[in-house]
Amino acid sequence: MGDISASEVHQEALKIRRLQIMISMVMSVISQDSNLTIEEASELAAGAKRAALAMFPDKELAYDILYKPRLQRL
Repeated sequence: MGDISASEVHQEALKIRRLQIMISMVMSVISQDSNLTIEEASELAAGAKRAALAMFPDKELAYDILYKPRLQRL
């Protein structure tokens, strides 16, 4: 395995930050919109997962451990 460049580390950090912001926004909408149905909230959560896996295709288990329980609780 080769050395990882500073640029690659920076790009990965940006992707992680984007994911965190997206999840935070979805959680805010689900928790604050009293008119949101369970189905709509579920679709928001599913969309967040699709976006997360598009950014990090090999990290579904990590998503399921880190974010899925939080979204389900809401």
